[in-house]
Amino acid sequence: MKVNIRKWNGVAIWSWDVPKEEVCGICRASFDTTCSSCKFPGDQCPLVLGVCTHRFHTHCIEKWLEVETSKNLCPMCRQWFQEKTDDGDGGTGAHANTNVHSSDVVSTT
Repeated sequence: MKVNIRKWNGVAIWSWDVPKEEVCGICRASFDTTCSSCKFPGDQCPLVLGVCTHRFHTHCIEKWLEVETSKNLCPMCRQWFQEKTDDGDGGTGAHANTNVHSSDVVSTT
């Protein structure tokens, strides 16, 4: 028996890999929705994970850190906020505090 498919409608559902009950610590919106700056969840409203393990919408934490009174501290635990990066160390962020300044760069020419 041979079957011909005349029409096919694909549907995709995505979600962030975070617990459903977890919300942005700044805007208090679920991560499956958007912050107040975005219209669509996903690529337009990505998440940021801090070394302290707190998650925020990118726009929310950017606005928070721009405010002088935030002093670049995490709004949840008040530790210095540093974005956790997966730089080949298995996501531990071991190299996240490495800062390179222009004065540290040596020219070889």
